[in-house]
Amino acid sequence: MTFKTTPLRDAICFALAVGTTAVAGLGTAYAQEEAPQATTLDRIEVTGTRIRQVDTETAQPVLTITRADIEKQGFQSVADILQNISATGAPPISRAQPLSSGENVGGTFISLRNLGAQRTLVLVNGKRLGISTSGLSDVSTIPTVSVERIEVLKDGASSTYGSDAIAGVINIITRSNYEGVAASAYYGQYDEGDGAITKGDFLMGFGSDRGSVTIGAEWTNEEEVMSADRDFSAFPRSSRHPTDAWTTVGQQGGFVTTATTAVPGIPTGTRVMLREGGNPRNINDYRRQNTVIGTCAGATEATGCTPGSILDKSNTNLQTTLHTPLEQKQLYVDGFYDITDNVRFRTNILYANRESSRNIAGYPMQAQSFATPMAATSFFNPTGATIGNWWRRTWEQPRISDSELTTYRFTGAFEGSFEIGDHYFDWDVNYLNNTNKLVQSTFGNLNLANTRLAVGSSFLDATTGQVVCGTPDNPATTANERNVIAGCVPFNPFLAFGVEGPGGLTNNQALQRYLFQEEHSTGRTETTDMQANLAGTIFTLPAGDLAFAVGLENRKEEGKFVPDALAVTAGSTNLAGGPTRGGYSVDEIYAELQIPILADLPFARELSVNLASRFSDYDSFGETTNNKFGLKWKPLDQLLIRGTYADGFRAPTISDLFGGGSQTFSFFTDPCDTNFGSSRDNATTRANCVAAMGAVANTYRQLGQGLQPVGTPNSQTPVAFTTGSNPTLTPELSKSQTIGAVWSPTFAEGLNMSLDWWKIRIDDTIVADTPTAILEDCYIKGLTSRCSPLLFTRDPALGFVNFMSFGNRNAGFRKVEGWDFDIAYRMNTEQFGTFSVVSNSTYTSKDYFTNSDDPQVPLSNVGQTSTFRIRSNLNLGWQMGAFGVSWITRYYSPMYEGCTYFIPGSTTPNLECNEIHFAPTGNVTGTTSAITRRQNHGSTTFNDVQFRYDTPWKANISLGVNNVFDKVGPIMYTQPSANVSYYGGFDIGRFMYLKYTQKF
Repeated sequence: MTFKTTPLRDAICFALAVGTTAVAGLGTAYAQEEAPQATTLDRIEVTGTRIRQVDTETAQPVLTITRADIEKQGFQSVADILQNISATGAPPISRAQPLSSGENVGGTFISLRNLGAQRTLVLVNGKRLGISTSGLSDVSTIPTVSVERIEVLKDGASSTYGSDAIAGVINIITRSNYEGVAASAYYGQYDEGDGAITKGDFLMGFGSDRGSVTIGAEWTNEEEVMSADRDFSAFPRSSRHPTDAWTTVGQQGGFVTTATTAVPGIPTGTRVMLREGGNPRNINDYRRQNTVIGTCAGATEATGCTPGSILDKSNTNLQTTLHTPLEQKQLYVDGFYDITDNVRFRTNILYANRESSRNIAGYPMQAQSFATPMAATSFFNPTGATIGNWWRRTWEQPRISDSELTTYRFTGAFEGSFEIGDHYFDWDVNYLNNTNKLVQSTFGNLNLANTRLAVGSSFLDATTGQVVCGTPDNPATTANERNVIAGCVPFNPFLAFGVEGPGGLTNNQALQRYLFQEEHSTGRTETTDMQANLAGTIFTLPAGDLAFAVGLENRKEEGKFVPDALAVTAGSTNLAGGPTRGGYSVDEIYAELQIPILADLPFARELSVNLASRFSDYDSFGETTNNKFGLKWKPLDQLLIRGTYADGFRAPTISDLFGGGSQTFSFFTDPCDTNFGSSRDNATTRANCVAAMGAVANTYRQLGQGLQPVGTPNSQTPVAFTTGSNPTLTPELSKSQTIGAVWSPTFAEGLNMSLDWWKIRIDDTIVADTPTAILEDCYIKGLTSRCSPLLFTRDPALGFVNFMSFGNRNAGFRKVEGWDFDIAYRMNTEQFGTFSVVSNSTYTSKDYFTNSDDPQVPLSNVGQTSTFRIRSNLNLGWQMGAFGVSWITRYYSPMYEGCTYFIPGSTTPNLECNEIHFAPTGNVTGTTSAITRRQNHGSTTFNDVQFRYDTPWKANISLGVNNVFDKVGPIMYTQPSANVSYYGGFDIGRFMYLKYTQKF
């Protein structure tokens, strides 16, 4: 076979494999100290094609993160490295979301193009990483020490690896054939003195003429950061509004008065609580609770508010984690053995154990929500009548959830090559098994059966002087009617946190053990995959060899997630949910052709096309065929034009189809709310709300915890809603397109640039329905099908949504479009060392989506909350001898969110609503209708620096600071990817670290 080499081949090889490497907050983007040599003739497999070839440039845009990049930056996990590349969107579950629940909590999942992590295919050495029942691949299971490089295929919908790669492919390629021993130690922490990361890794490799074994081990411990330890997260609505959104269901306890439980001088229907130092059994010692969430003017305690006061309420952020802790232990083994000169056995083995934890405030127990009334005969009842609506946040015992995921991964392959005439052929037969085992433990929720007994009948036992559960002797009869409930510990919810006394929670270990019961959930997912592949050349055309690849694949996905029995039976205050069990299998065959058309001609130094097709037969959805077309054209030696067009197909996940229903306390904005909802200034919405709710809609306020009016939009429901699976879901279908150019000008040696336009459209999208979407469809858009009582109902008297059931559905579409621009320049000097500049940028020009098939539904566009129009990374590097420096800049463009504090009649709150927005009417032409206000949050830029030194004793010492200038991003009340008023993907402080690596 004759291998051709041209100046452009050399330049583009350098540009794609080195120069256009993703910065991602990484160090310098150069993989080696010297540029790749054009004389290297080894055929390699590049991500995006199964055809082995000499050239690394293809028709598809691929970002590469090399081993050198990983070692020259401060992010020390595969998850953090990938999350910081410019093509990555908001994390679906961030470390700043301790309120998240379910099997995926604790993992890290990458969403390319912000299309959702389920639409990003993650591979390890070209083979799938295991998934959860939700279809998510946890990249944190891969130890960083094992990674040789990471390749990100950004054109979407890969017929080569799987048509479910709608947003793109991440291929993590591990180290192999390593020789020697190396060990590293890493320690860093925020300059506030928290969030410490301690890491140690070890790498060893040895081999012979016929084989090699590489072993890597890694241990990482990341400590927590509490919300109270940062200004932006110390309060529910940030330090700008420190008294807003505190919950009225606090650690003080109390009840709502009725005609039979009245407090002298206070109207019925009023929330009351014990005065400080008062006797909990004396009804006259109870007073009105301050229930105003936020500020109030000109009011007194008599009217239920003290101006600017946080009296009688709780700041749950004091007990909530901002950055959840985790500990990881990982072992990786790579080995191969040459059975003959042309046949090799290769294996990869991975063991990973991840333990993560999260901490949230003690449970806001509300008796009315769980049918746990205080008995009239309770010793602690001050009224003598049943109290049906009491509350108490169990501040003494925060809710702690621990998640342990253990991953076992094995791949084994026989691979080889043979030659027929002048044509080479490569083949492999491989097997993959990836098993994830999950155990989740939760403590801090109340056992409802025990709670009912604890606030049930109780009396003071004259013999022991202790209050016990049950009923005393009845002196009116001769029979012994004494009934003591064995094991029960009585509970007085009206004693505030910090106050010790009979029935109080503070320092009452017996009561805490009785009320709180540890719950355990378990899960298991297994991916089994068998493949056979053949690639080679068929014959030689005038422009080069006609190459092909074909393969067969059988893949099976199985999974289950089983909540604790208490949760399944709604026996605790934990979110109730049913088990998820199911699976599916698919048989596939693919074929790929690389067809050279022209070569070595004017304006056609090379012209070739790549054709690929994958046929899939799902046992759950039937058959589908998806195709891909790629074009590569070099009109000049310095210029490459490339483009792709591909079909995509993504089947619903196991949890989509077979998941059990579960409870959730959703955050939403009720459009009928006359303060924060559309009903405030939209006559059509108000009319629709009145038609459904009656006259109460004219003054209706959305109710939150304690059935009190909410202080902000996007507030949490006071009662649990239900979400679940949908067995009628059908697969998503997509089309993706890219057109790009790579330019390596001869007049600037070392300069390489690439520009790629991309567009992805997904139809029949599997939409995660939300309470806000349902209510807006019903009341704002007037879709009667969305007003069904099967979806939601309202309390007839108070108007709040007291029932809602929602899940996924096929509806609407999603279309994203944008540009990637990468530039790399490297200059070598004899006296001053080597200088490098690498920049990677992603500009999202359009991001339209709708969750309805109604053509009149308005389209949302990019620039709204949690979507950045531009993400850009810039890396400046300098290396001279043993010394090196990297300066990295990570840029996030402005973001927008709806006006949180725009209240009619108020002037000061309007200062945060700094931009008028013209809402779209429903088409893509850009015409406008309603005028609303929104908040424009400015851009955010983080800067990182690293200094490093290679010692004479084969060691490397690196000292660095991430977020050098201690930049804090904008306050965001809609809490994107977070449970605080901040974006969950932003840095939370200045982080300093030291790393030492020793080679032997």
